[in-house]
Amino acid sequence: MPPAHDSVRTPLARLCNYVGGEFVATSARFADINPVDGSVHAEACEAGPDLVDRAVEAGREALGGGWGRLPAEDRSRLLRRVAARMTERFDEFVAAEVADTGKPASLARTLDVPRGIANFEVFADLLRAAGGECFETSTADGRGALNYTLRKPLGVVAVICPWNLPLLLLSWKVAPAMAAGNAVVVKPSEETPASATLLAEVMHEVGVPPGAFNLLHGFGPGSTGELLTRHDGIDAITFTGESGTGRAIMRAAADSVKPLSFELGGKNAAIVFADADFAAAVEGVARSAFANCGQVCLCTERVYVERRIFDRFVAALAARARALLPGLPNDPGTSLGPLISANHREKVLSYYTLGRKEGASVVTGGGVPQFGDPRDGGSWIEPTVWTGLAETARCVKEEIFGPVCHVAPFDDEDEAIGLANDSRYGLAAALWTTDLSRAHRLAGRLAAGIVWVNTWFLRDLRTPFGGIRLSGIGREGGMHSLNFYSAPTTVCIKL
Repeated sequence: MPPAHDSVRTPLARLCNYVGGEFVATSARFADINPVDGSVHAEACEAGPDLVDRAVEAGREALGGGWGRLPAEDRSRLLRRVAARMTERFDEFVAAEVADTGKPASLARTLDVPRGIANFEVFADLLRAAGGECFETSTADGRGALNYTLRKPLGVVAVICPWNLPLLLLSWKVAPAMAAGNAVVVKPSEETPASATLLAEVMHEVGVPPGAFNLLHGFGPGSTGELLTRHDGIDAITFTGESGTGRAIMRAAADSVKPLSFELGGKNAAIVFADADFAAAVEGVARSAFANCGQVCLCTERVYVERRIFDRFVAALAARARALLPGLPNDPGTSLGPLISANHREKVLSYYTLGRKEGASVVTGGGVPQFGDPRDGGSWIEPTVWTGLAETARCVKEEIFGPVCHVAPFDDEDEAIGLANDSRYGLAAALWTTDLSRAHRLAGRLAAGIVWVNTWFLRDLRTPFGGIRLSGIGREGGMHSLNFYSAPTTVCIKL
């Protein structure tokens, strides 16, 4: 194993698996590609069936050994040490995120890494405050009974992570799962293995007992991901990603009836009323459509604007899109990164082509920027604004997961709600209005797991998070996370 700091900074570094407290290399390797210019910056070691078995067994041994015997207070202190060590290695986590995703370093510094650290801090503290239930029950003899609950870990939890916010979403699951006393087997996306490997180094450095945290690199179908989801030794699965993958995991896990927590795709709507703070609404919708190059499950792809400000809003949003600056991640002026991969760019471009065929008016964007430098080998794409599509168009109904949104007019509240709710998804929505009564009235009518009013992506980590319909199963966040990752046992004592 190379020195910790070299694992993500050295060109063509070897990113190893981490199983039972040891870093494990394999002969099967795959390239970790920087989407800024298409260069290979590291090689990850793919885990095969034997290593998957070893990781699951290591988790079981940890539950029966050092990790399983740690009191809640000690687990909390250990997770706090993880957060402290991540803070000490902050710049390395930023470098790892940037190398894998190509996103602006400013975004990684202000969102991805701080939130990754905060997840461990929040759930470490929440564990200290979490209690159980206790009820006194009457009995026929008058002596009564006492009923109380014990919170127990589920066992070995498979944590399958996406590539868009690699560290943030990995820690969002790992922190509460470990706080609840589970052992975890983490499979990061094959597109973004670097920060997960760095987190394994941190776990090792702070003394997390062997087997409590295991890391396996690999792909999905026919590889590490499928092996994990079908493994009899896995007690629960948590997954963030595309809805079709969620369906495949459900099928794989069905025979063993495992608990599942899915945060899946979205085709999120924003509704902008004429009374909204115009400048704030334009800025907010631009951010929600184009942040992280549109690669956030919470991004807005459908925008409904009250007709009397429609033309003005479209022009302002298009100008905001054109002002985004695609550049090198460490350039302070960069405000737009690339898509994650060449394959994903082909997918998004196919929707750009489909949009034109379906009758979209391309207000701005719709193509690939040319730089005349190594960035032309990367996965760049233009932020795009459409109008004119029918609500039945595939580009209005299907998740694209790129920097694109369609803007359509509406005339009244009922029409706006009907348009926003006409989707197979139900993850997030945004309302832009200065009418507080309207905001309260409509928020409850929107079919979404989270509704923002005059903001976007503002989160309190204690609140429930998740979607309905094709956007997921269950809720995580705060006690909702601890409740998912725990199995309550009721104890009844006759007095």
